[in-house]
Amino acid sequence: MPAATRAFARLGLGLVTLVPVAFVAVFFGWPVLALIHRAAGASDGTGVGRLLRNTDAFGLLGMTLGQALASTVLVAVVSIPIVWLVARVDLPGSGLLMVAVTVPFVLPTVVVGIVFRAVLGGPLAGLGIESGFWAVLLAHVFLNVAVFVRVVGAAMRSQATRAAEAARCLGAGPVRAFVTVLLPPLLPAIGAAASLVFLFCSTSFGVIIILGDGRLRTLETEIYQQAIGYFRIPEAVALSLLQIVVVIGALLLTRIFADPSASGSAHDRPRRRRPHGLQWLAVSAAVVYTLVLLVAPLLVLAVRSVRPTAGGGWTLRGYRGLADDVNGISPLDTLGYSLTTAASATLIAVIVGTLGAISLHRATGVVAVVGNVLAMIPLGISAVTLGFGYLIALAQLPAGVSDSSLIIPCVQALIAVPFVIRVLLPALASVPPRLRQAAVVCGASPWRVFLTIDVPTIGGSLGAASGFAFVMALGEFGATGFLARADTTTLPVLIGSGLNRPGADNLATAMASAMLLVAVTAVAVGVIELFGRRADRRRPVRPRTAVN
Repeated sequence: MPAATRAFARLGLGLVTLVPVAFVAVFFGWPVLALIHRAAGASDGTGVGRLLRNTDAFGLLGMTLGQALASTVLVAVVSIPIVWLVARVDLPGSGLLMVAVTVPFVLPTVVVGIVFRAVLGGPLAGLGIESGFWAVLLAHVFLNVAVFVRVVGAAMRSQATRAAEAARCLGAGPVRAFVTVLLPPLLPAIGAAASLVFLFCSTSFGVIIILGDGRLRTLETEIYQQAIGYFRIPEAVALSLLQIVVVIGALLLTRIFADPSASGSAHDRPRRRRPHGLQWLAVSAAVVYTLVLLVAPLLVLAVRSVRPTAGGGWTLRGYRGLADDVNGISPLDTLGYSLTTAASATLIAVIVGTLGAISLHRATGVVAVVGNVLAMIPLGISAVTLGFGYLIALAQLPAGVSDSSLIIPCVQALIAVPFVIRVLLPALASVPPRLRQAAVVCGASPWRVFLTIDVPTIGGSLGAASGFAFVMALGEFGATGFLARADTTTLPVLIGSGLNRPGADNLATAMASAMLLVAVTAVAVGVIELFGRRADRRRPVRPRTAVN
């Protein structure tokens, strides 16, 4: 490659890297630093160590790590049969199964906490776990199964099985063939999924507040209590810094045990097979298991939307209230605004995330490790910390900038960008380097190589990343709640405020609004699944190098 071409390629890569770095610096680094600066001015010289001791930070850290680790392990165990269904079985109606898996992920955690309180205190009252540690774990499983199923299931679907079949022919049993041949290529996806689930569970708020009964306290709930309950900003910031250290440590461990940028071959993909004979029994059991685990709580939510109190009668007041104005805005109006901002956030997240994935895919050594960690940190920061930081940072800007309609979509995109990067990195790693080299030899520019070689191969993953970004933006509740005004209220924020108002009518409207969110999410995921399957059927086994 000529020196001028290499210099041009390095310049292009630098510009590609600049966009995601600038985005994270502005929408993550700036508000966090603004909050730390404000806390330092109000701490009267008190050191971080003393602030942490005053809040029993290390006891909270133990509980945070314990419940997050237990939740992650339980999610992985529960997800095994569902991953097998979506990756290895050609099941009629499997698109509906993926909708059922994904819908819980978008629900506000406060709603999930109320639903599980109703389930564990009603039909499952005999278990004696209406609240407490095990109740929290079950709610976390319901919320996070979608992450494990989609990330690991996608890796398993793209995995070639010829080596495993060869091992079976040479005398290896099913377990040995899986452990020695099929499992190692899946470790990167398992590590990526586990790290995401761990981050979500370690920063869980609504579920622990409702199901923990005040006895189960974590770093996230204590940050909220110190900041909102006592208005002790220095203590809240000290706990947030400890939380960031935990997140960095978890991400570094993930990099050690499973490199998320690694991937198996994207070619020789096996066809999913229809079950036969006794295999239908295992498939039926797995389907029933999935429906009970994921659909039953949604049915309870539907019942609570027409019967908000256990001893009350059946009513449609909640659904009639969807058209009623509350502080000048109705839930239906809020839904329109939520869809608009989610679409904008998806576009931003896909652009920034794709550029970030390209940069990390080409990075090596320490730069790759640091880049991967920095890309994931926004998922592990407290929503309270981000929200307060945004309020402080935006207060320093002119009104025309702080009131911009792009603020909320950018905040929502910040949470979705790490997901886009995590989905696209393995896909980019699966593109054969020889195809890129052949295109360069034929005279293709770096951008033409990307469009003609990479895009046809990662198209399905890009669609999945877009769908995840849309769902995450639609359900974002934490930081958006600090920034929402009467005319910029999203549906999850409206649901949260409705649950905080007394009265059965307000509870019914909040539950009906949650069902509206479920319906919209189900439609969105269904459309994503439909187009994703069509793209997979059209995608060639080996992309052509159209460089002439």
